[in-house]
Amino acid sequence: MEARKKALLAARLAEERKAEDVVVLDMRKVANFCDYFVICSAASQRRAAAIAELIEETFDQHGLVLKSVEGKREGVWILLDYSDIVIHIFFKDVRDYYSLDRLWADAKKVNVRGSRKTTPVTP
Repeated sequence: MEARKKALLAARLAEERKAEDVVVLDMRKVANFCDYFVICSAASQRRAAAIAELIEETFDQHGLVLKSVEGKREGVWILLDYSDIVIHIFFKDVRDYYSLDRLWADAKKVNVRGSRKTTPVTP
C-alpha cells in the first residue's frame, strides 16, 4: 500500500475512534525521514490508546509492519512509526505544547475529508 493511502487510512481509523483535529501532512518536501505525518488529538488517555490499537490492528491485517511504537504506556503522546508514515496521537494539552502542526507548517496538508470514500478500511 502506498504511503498516502496508509496515511489516509490511519486518519480515517482515528476519526472512527473519535479522534479530534485529524491532520495529514505531506512531509516529502520538508523531511527525509518519512513521507507523511498523521496528527490527531484524543480527549483522554484511554481514547488515545483505543485509537492506536485500532490503527495497529487494521494495519497488521493489511500486512503493514510497525517499525516502532513509543508512549503507549503513558498515553499522552503515542507515536506509531511505519517508516513511510508516522502517526502522532496526542492528549490535547500535549499537542498544544509541542505544536507539531506549527513546527512543520511548511508541509502541505492533505485533504482528509475527501478521502473517506476512496480509502477502504477492510483488508
